[in-house]
Amino acid sequence: MCGIVGYIGNEDAREIIIKGLKRLEYRGYDSAGIALLKGEDSTFHIYKDKGRVSRLQEITDFSYKSCLGIGHTRWATHGVPNQVNSHPHQSEKSRFFIVHNGVIDNYKELKSEELNGNNFTSDTDTEVIAHIIEKYSNEMKVDEAIRKTMSLLEGSYALAIIDTQNQNKLYACKNKSPLLLGLSDKGIIIASDVMALVGYSTKYVPLKDKTFVEITGINYKTLDIIGKEVEHEVKVIDIDYFNVEKGEYSHFMLKEISEQPSVIRTIISKYFDGEEVILNGDVSKAIKDSDRLYIIAAGTSMNAGYIGKELFEKMALIPTEVHIASEIAYNMPILSKKPLFIFISQSGETADLRAVLVNVRANGYRSLTITNVKTSTLAREADLFVEIHAGPEIAVASTKAYTAQICILAILAYGLSDKHINLRKEFSKLAISIENIIDKREYIETLVKDNLTKRNCFYIGRGIDYYACLESSLKLKEISYIQTEGFAAGELKHGTIALIEKDTPVIAIISQRKINKNTRSNLNEVKSRGARTLVISTWGVHEHGDQIVLDDVYELLSPILTIIPTQFIAYYAALQRNYDIDKPRNLAKSVTVE
Repeated sequence: MCGIVGYIGNEDAREIIIKGLKRLEYRGYDSAGIALLKGEDSTFHIYKDKGRVSRLQEITDFSYKSCLGIGHTRWATHGVPNQVNSHPHQSEKSRFFIVHNGVIDNYKELKSEELNGNNFTSDTDTEVIAHIIEKYSNEMKVDEAIRKTMSLLEGSYALAIIDTQNQNKLYACKNKSPLLLGLSDKGIIIASDVMALVGYSTKYVPLKDKTFVEITGINYKTLDIIGKEVEHEVKVIDIDYFNVEKGEYSHFMLKEISEQPSVIRTIISKYFDGEEVILNGDVSKAIKDSDRLYIIAAGTSMNAGYIGKELFEKMALIPTEVHIASEIAYNMPILSKKPLFIFISQSGETADLRAVLVNVRANGYRSLTITNVKTSTLAREADLFVEIHAGPEIAVASTKAYTAQICILAILAYGLSDKHINLRKEFSKLAISIENIIDKREYIETLVKDNLTKRNCFYIGRGIDYYACLESSLKLKEISYIQTEGFAAGELKHGTIALIEKDTPVIAIISQRKINKNTRSNLNEVKSRGARTLVISTWGVHEHGDQIVLDDVYELLSPILTIIPTQFIAYYAALQRNYDIDKPRNLAKSVTVE
């Protein structure tokens, strides 16, 4: 969600911060701002407004060099998206400037109990933090005032703080929300995502919860909340700069859809030795020793989790449940005797999942994270971790991460199966079949123009195709804003068919021979009521008139194949409506608040 970039050093802070914020645009935001030290007269200036980072560039004064600053992209949680509520925020007497990711649960209580009589300019919880730091700075040293404030805050926060009375220091602290330091011999960056460091730092420090950092030039010290120095790990950045650029593609989403065959081949290279699966033995043992798997996820990752349930139960014969993270976090079901919790998250920073993981760890249950970011909080804090190797995914609407997640789930299930198939070979066939779809994407564009003419749309399917429908409908609604739902085809006549009228788009996904006729019967039901139908089928079950016919692949992997044309359907529907495909309204790539 929100993005933080701060800098202190010898370089131009403004350039580093704005470039970093641009790299974080994929996370989703509605306003942007920056606070900079003007070295010529030792004054600080804030530039902020609703809108994109490009708007921030327009309003920022570039006539002077600054060696200290903090920047922010905000996704509104407290107060409407406007200039006043944008970050950075100031303390009452403007001594402290602050940017904040996260949500302070007790900010109203702090406002009334600690700051009664203070004047506030915004509706945010962040401004309350700045006021409290200023209050305690009158009674103690600044570092103590910040740590005192940390002890009062309930909720999640990643903070970058400037004290205008000390222009040689930059402060930071965090709890639950991600924050890291990018190291360089020319200065230090504070950022909420390693993507902001690409091209500047080669090493970074992921900060632990309840950690306070004081930075002076290229030197820093990390302390706990009571001021005791804490150990920290220095990691190497291994993201390729090229992978975070669009290159020849008009949008990141189009690039990432097209990268899916290479992602599958990367996974083959990482997890296979010949036909044999290469896995951490502890991962295989943890799954084998459990009597039930609990997949915890949200959004696209949850839809991948549903496919994972089919894979584990059909291939490995392990009972599996899938739960929405935000629900199970506060409503844990009755568990089996030896549960294993599998957390699936593209970013590895999803706040809802972390809330569940904290509970799981507190109760002594085993946990495994499947994510694209090996340095993420969920990867670090779970007992076990498997990387999906999808590479940086910049578009908010996930595509290649979904494919990679299912591939990893298939590998985990296959490793405990009777090996009745050659999974490596099936992956290779799948990659080729996806390339065949990519080559025909212009045809899909014409289908979209002819068929998606209404404000609403339905995807229907049965069994594993139904789970593909859930993800397909999510993609379409995310970026085209067409009201789209995915339904089990047999459920149409239990209420939903009342919504069908002339020319309502209904898209069917059919890849399973045993229920082919059932889904086609449901398709006829909506046709007879005036629906405009489009069928995505595989060669073995196709019929004359099916608009999109795909290669036959191993049936349990078919959701990876059938999702590709629906990703293109979503892409071209948004393109034809002239929407912001990579950054759809109101959405965030990394959901770091509950």
